[in-house]
Amino acid sequence: MTDFKDKTVWVTGASSGIGEAVAKVFAEQGARIILSGRRVDALKAVADALPTESHILPFETTDFGALEKIVEQAWAWTGRVDVLVNNAGVSQRSLAIHTKPQVYTDLINIDLIAPIWLTQLQLPKMVEAGGAHIIAISSVAGRFGPPLRTAYAAAKHGLIGYMDALRTEVQARHNINVTNVLPGSVATNVSRNAFTADGSTRGKSDDAIEGGDDPMDCAKAILDAVTNNVPELVFASGVELDLAKMRHADAEQLFELGGQIGAQIAERYEAGDDS
Repeated sequence: MTDFKDKTVWVTGASSGIGEAVAKVFAEQGARIILSGRRVDALKAVADALPTESHILPFETTDFGALEKIVEQAWAWTGRVDVLVNNAGVSQRSLAIHTKPQVYTDLINIDLIAPIWLTQLQLPKMVEAGGAHIIAISSVAGRFGPPLRTAYAAAKHGLIGYMDALRTEVQARHNINVTNVLPGSVATNVSRNAFTADGSTRGKSDDAIEGGDDPMDCAKAILDAVTNNVPELVFASGVELDLAKMRHADAEQLFELGGQIGAQIAERYEAGDDS
Protein backbone atom coordinates (compact mmCIF):
# COMPACT_ATOMS: atom_id res chain seq x y z
CA MET A 1 0.00 0.00 0.00
CA THR A 2 1.59 3.24 -1.12
CA ASP A 3 -1.30 5.70 -1.24
CA PHE A 4 -3.01 6.35 2.08
CA LYS A 5 -5.28 9.21 0.98
CA ASP A 6 -8.83 8.49 2.14
CA LYS A 7 -7.78 5.11 3.53
CA THR A 8 -9.05 4.26 7.01
CA VAL A 9 -6.43 3.49 9.66
CA TRP A 10 -7.53 2.15 13.06
CA VAL A 11 -4.99 2.72 15.86
CA THR A 12 -5.40 1.21 19.32
CA GLY A 13 -3.49 2.73 22.22
CA ALA A 14 -3.74 6.01 20.31
CA SER A 15 -3.83 8.44 23.22
CA SER A 16 -0.05 8.76 23.58
CA GLY A 17 3.35 7.38 22.63
CA ILE A 18 3.80 5.28 19.51
CA GLY A 19 0.04 5.07 18.90
CA GLU A 20 -0.40 8.84 18.88
CA ALA A 21 2.62 9.24 16.61
CA VAL A 22 1.36 6.59 14.18
CA ALA A 23 -2.01 8.36 13.97
CA LYS A 24 -0.25 11.61 13.12
CA VAL A 25 2.04 10.25 10.39
CA PHE A 26 -0.76 8.37 8.63
CA ALA A 27 -3.06 11.40 8.88
CA GLU A 28 -0.32 13.50 7.29
CA GLN A 29 -0.54 11.10 4.33
CA GLY A 30 -4.27 11.79 3.99
CA ALA A 31 -5.62 8.81 5.91
CA ARG A 32 -8.76 8.97 8.01
CA ILE A 33 -8.03 7.79 11.55
CA ILE A 34 -9.99 5.77 14.09
CA LEU A 35 -8.54 6.53 17.52
CA SER A 36 -9.03 3.96 20.27
CA GLY A 37 -7.94 3.83 23.88
CA ARG A 38 -9.45 4.22 27.32
CA ARG A 39 -8.86 7.95 27.98
CA VAL A 40 -11.45 9.88 25.98
CA ASP A 41 -10.02 13.31 26.79
CA ALA A 42 -6.57 12.25 25.58
CA LEU A 43 -8.05 10.77 22.40
CA LYS A 44 -9.91 14.04 21.76
CA ALA A 45 -6.66 15.96 22.13
CA VAL A 46 -4.99 13.71 19.55
CA ALA A 47 -7.99 14.05 17.21
CA ASP A 48 -7.90 17.85 17.45
CA ALA A 49 -4.27 17.85 16.28
CA LEU A 50 -4.84 15.68 13.20
CA PRO A 51 -5.08 17.26 9.74
CA THR A 52 -7.69 14.75 8.51
CA GLU A 53 -11.04 13.39 9.61
CA SER A 54 -10.96 11.17 12.68
CA HIS A 55 -13.34 9.07 14.73
CA ILE A 56 -12.94 8.49 18.48
CA LEU A 57 -13.84 4.94 19.50
CA PRO A 58 -12.91 4.29 23.13
CA PHE A 59 -12.99 0.77 24.53
CA GLU A 60 -11.31 -1.57 26.99
CA THR A 61 -9.21 -4.06 25.03
CA THR A 62 -9.96 -6.97 27.37
CA ASP A 63 -13.72 -6.44 27.38
CA PHE A 64 -13.97 -9.38 25.01
CA GLY A 65 -17.75 -9.50 25.10
CA ALA A 66 -17.93 -5.96 23.68
CA LEU A 67 -15.31 -6.31 20.94
CA GLU A 68 -17.62 -7.57 18.22
CA LYS A 69 -19.82 -4.49 18.62
CA ILE A 70 -16.75 -2.24 18.66
CA VAL A 71 -15.54 -3.77 15.40
CA GLU A 72 -18.95 -3.19 13.83
CA GLN A 73 -18.83 0.46 14.90
CA ALA A 74 -15.35 0.92 13.49
CA TRP A 75 -16.27 -0.54 10.11
CA ALA A 76 -19.52 1.40 9.98
CA TRP A 77 -17.66 4.74 10.05
CA THR A 78 -16.27 4.58 6.50
CA GLY A 79 -17.30 1.09 5.47
CA ARG A 80 -13.83 -0.43 5.82
CA VAL A 81 -10.57 -0.61 7.79
CA ASP A 82 -7.57 -0.55 5.46
CA VAL A 83 -4.86 -0.58 8.13
CA LEU A 84 -5.25 -2.01 11.64
CA VAL A 85 -2.57 -0.98 14.14
CA ASN A 86 -2.58 -3.26 17.20
CA ASN A 87 -0.65 -0.99 19.54
CA ALA A 88 -2.46 -1.03 22.90
CA GLY A 89 -0.47 -2.81 25.59
CA VAL A 90 1.26 -2.75 28.94
CA SER A 91 4.78 -3.68 30.04
CA GLN A 92 6.22 -5.21 33.20
CA ARG A 93 8.98 -4.50 35.71
CA SER A 94 9.31 -7.36 38.21
CA LEU A 95 11.35 -10.48 38.83
CA ALA A 96 9.52 -13.71 38.03
CA ILE A 97 10.18 -15.14 41.48
CA HIS A 98 8.18 -12.31 43.08
CA THR A 99 5.44 -11.93 40.46
CA LYS A 100 1.88 -13.08 41.20
CA PRO A 101 0.38 -15.52 38.69
CA GLN A 102 -2.53 -13.14 38.04
CA VAL A 103 -0.09 -10.61 36.59
CA TYR A 104 0.71 -13.11 33.83
CA THR A 105 -2.96 -13.64 33.06
CA ASP A 106 -3.74 -9.93 33.03
CA LEU A 107 -0.75 -8.91 30.93
CA ILE A 108 -1.11 -11.71 28.39
CA ASN A 109 -4.80 -10.88 28.03
CA ILE A 110 -3.91 -7.26 27.24
CA ASP A 111 -0.82 -7.75 25.08
CA LEU A 112 -1.64 -11.01 23.27
CA ILE A 113 -5.24 -12.22 23.52
CA ALA A 114 -6.78 -8.76 22.96
CA PRO A 115 -4.98 -8.03 19.67
CA ILE A 116 -5.70 -11.59 18.49
CA TRP A 117 -9.42 -11.10 19.16
CA LEU A 118 -9.48 -7.68 17.51
CA THR A 119 -7.74 -9.09 14.46
CA GLN A 120 -9.83 -12.28 14.27
CA LEU A 121 -13.11 -10.36 14.39
CA GLN A 122 -12.09 -8.35 11.34
CA LEU A 123 -10.52 -10.99 9.11
CA PRO A 124 -13.77 -11.91 7.28
CA LYS A 125 -14.46 -8.22 6.66
CA MET A 126 -10.92 -7.66 5.38
CA VAL A 127 -11.23 -10.61 3.01
CA GLU A 128 -14.57 -9.34 1.71
CA ALA A 129 -13.09 -5.84 1.26
CA GLY A 130 -10.33 -7.24 -0.93
CA GLY A 131 -7.40 -6.82 1.44
CA ALA A 132 -5.90 -4.82 4.29
CA HIS A 133 -2.69 -4.35 6.25
CA ILE A 134 -2.33 -5.47 9.87
CA ILE A 135 0.38 -3.97 12.06
CA ALA A 136 1.31 -5.60 15.37
CA ILE A 137 3.43 -3.57 17.78
CA SER A 138 5.51 -6.24 19.48
CA SER A 139 8.93 -5.46 20.98
CA VAL A 140 12.56 -6.51 20.84
CA ALA A 141 11.43 -8.44 23.93
CA GLY A 142 9.51 -10.55 21.44
CA ARG A 143 12.83 -11.67 19.96
CA PHE A 144 14.81 -12.20 23.18
CA GLY A 145 13.64 -12.32 26.78
CA PRO A 146 15.08 -9.49 28.92
CA PRO A 147 15.04 -9.56 32.73
CA LEU A 148 12.09 -8.11 34.68
CA ARG A 149 9.78 -8.82 31.72
CA THR A 150 8.89 -12.52 31.76
CA ALA A 151 5.15 -11.95 31.24
CA TYR A 152 5.76 -9.17 28.72
CA ALA A 153 8.25 -11.25 26.73
CA ALA A 154 5.85 -14.21 26.71
CA ALA A 155 3.07 -12.03 25.26
CA LYS A 156 5.28 -10.32 22.69
CA HIS A 157 6.84 -13.60 21.53
CA GLY A 158 3.33 -14.98 21.17
CA LEU A 159 2.12 -11.98 19.20
CA ILE A 160 4.93 -12.40 16.67
CA GLY A 161 4.14 -16.10 16.35
CA TYR A 162 0.43 -15.47 15.76
CA MET A 163 1.08 -12.75 13.18
CA ASP A 164 3.75 -14.76 11.35
CA ALA A 165 1.39 -17.74 11.08
CA LEU A 166 -1.50 -15.50 10.05
CA ARG A 167 0.63 -13.98 7.29
CA THR A 168 1.16 -17.41 5.74
CA GLU A 169 -2.61 -17.87 5.49
CA VAL A 170 -3.83 -14.49 4.31
CA GLN A 171 -1.13 -12.62 2.41
CA ALA A 172 -1.07 -14.51 -0.89
CA ARG A 173 -4.69 -15.71 -0.81
CA HIS A 174 -6.46 -12.59 0.46
CA ASN A 175 -4.10 -9.63 -0.04
CA ILE A 176 -3.90 -9.05 3.72
CA ASN A 177 -0.36 -8.04 4.61
CA VAL A 178 1.12 -8.28 8.11
CA THR A 179 3.94 -6.24 9.62
CA ASN A 180 5.43 -7.03 13.03
CA VAL A 181 7.11 -4.02 14.64
CA LEU A 182 9.77 -4.67 17.27
CA PRO A 183 10.67 -1.39 18.98
CA GLY A 184 13.51 -1.07 21.41
CA SER A 185 13.60 1.81 23.88
CA VAL A 186 11.23 4.54 22.70
CA ALA A 187 10.51 7.60 24.85
CA THR A 188 6.95 6.79 25.95
CA ASN A 189 5.12 6.03 29.20
CA VAL A 190 5.64 2.29 28.74
CA SER A 191 7.79 1.75 31.83
CA ARG A 192 5.84 4.27 33.92
CA ASN A 193 2.63 2.32 33.25
CA ALA A 194 4.23 -1.12 33.64
CA PHE A 195 2.87 -3.78 35.98
CA THR A 196 4.89 -4.58 39.09
CA ALA A 197 4.99 -7.91 40.93
CA ASP A 198 1.56 -7.46 42.53
CA GLY A 199 -0.09 -6.01 39.43
CA SER A 200 0.05 -2.39 40.53
CA THR A 201 1.29 0.35 38.22
CA ARG A 202 4.98 1.15 38.55
CA GLY A 203 4.58 4.92 38.36
CA LYS A 204 8.08 5.82 37.25
CA SER A 205 10.15 5.54 34.11
CA ASP A 206 13.47 3.90 33.19
CA ASP A 207 16.62 5.76 32.26
CA ALA A 208 16.76 3.76 29.02
CA ILE A 209 13.19 4.71 28.09
CA GLU A 210 13.67 8.35 29.00
CA GLY A 211 16.67 8.46 26.67
CA GLY A 212 14.98 6.37 24.00
CA ASP A 213 14.08 7.15 20.42
CA ASP A 214 11.45 9.72 19.48
CA PRO A 215 8.03 8.07 18.94
CA MET A 216 7.64 10.10 15.74
CA ASP A 217 10.79 8.51 14.32
CA CYS A 218 9.34 5.10 15.14
CA ALA A 219 6.02 6.03 13.52
CA LYS A 220 7.74 7.22 10.35
CA ALA A 221 9.62 3.92 10.16
CA ILE A 222 6.30 2.08 10.55
CA LEU A 223 4.77 4.14 7.73
CA ASP A 224 7.72 3.25 5.51
CA ALA A 225 7.41 -0.44 6.43
CA VAL A 226 3.72 -0.49 5.49
CA THR A 227 4.40 1.41 2.28
CA ASN A 228 6.97 -1.19 1.27
CA ASN A 229 5.15 -4.19 2.79
CA VAL A 230 7.99 -5.09 5.16
CA PRO A 231 7.06 -8.22 7.19
CA GLU A 232 9.18 -7.32 10.21
CA LEU A 233 10.61 -3.99 11.37
CA VAL A 234 13.14 -3.95 14.20
CA PHE A 235 13.23 -0.34 15.37
CA ALA A 236 16.14 -0.40 17.79
CA SER A 237 19.77 0.59 18.09
CA GLY A 238 22.88 -0.21 20.09
CA VAL A 239 22.80 -3.23 22.39
CA GLU A 240 19.09 -3.80 21.84
CA LEU A 241 19.56 -4.13 18.08
CA ASP A 242 22.61 -6.36 18.57
CA LEU A 243 20.68 -8.70 20.87
CA ALA A 244 17.72 -8.84 18.49
CA LYS A 245 20.00 -9.83 15.62
CA MET A 246 21.90 -12.29 17.80
CA ARG A 247 18.80 -14.42 18.36
CA HIS A 248 19.19 -15.80 14.85
CA ALA A 249 22.87 -15.19 14.22
CA ASP A 250 24.31 -16.70 17.43
CA ALA A 251 21.68 -17.92 19.89
CA GLU A 252 24.22 -19.51 22.27
CA GLN A 253 26.05 -16.22 22.66
CA LEU A 254 22.74 -14.45 23.25
CA PHE A 255 21.76 -16.86 26.03
CA GLU A 256 25.16 -16.56 27.70
CA LEU A 257 25.20 -12.78 27.47
CA GLY A 258 21.57 -12.56 28.55
CA GLY A 259 22.33 -14.64 31.63
CA GLN A 260 25.18 -12.32 32.62
CA ILE A 261 23.16 -9.15 32.07
CA GLY A 262 20.10 -10.63 33.77
CA ALA A 263 22.02 -11.60 36.89
CA GLN A 264 23.44 -8.11 37.22
CA ILE A 265 20.08 -6.43 36.76
CA ALA A 266 18.32 -8.82 39.14
CA GLU A 267 20.90 -8.15 41.86
CA ARG A 268 20.52 -4.40 41.46
CA TYR A 269 16.73 -4.72 41.41
CA GLU A 270 16.60 -6.69 44.66
CA ALA A 271 18.95 -4.13 46.19
CA GLY A 272 16.39 -1.43 45.40
CA ASP A 273 17.88 -0.02 42.18
CA ASP A 274 15.30 -0.40 39.42
CA SER A 275 16.31 2.60 37.31
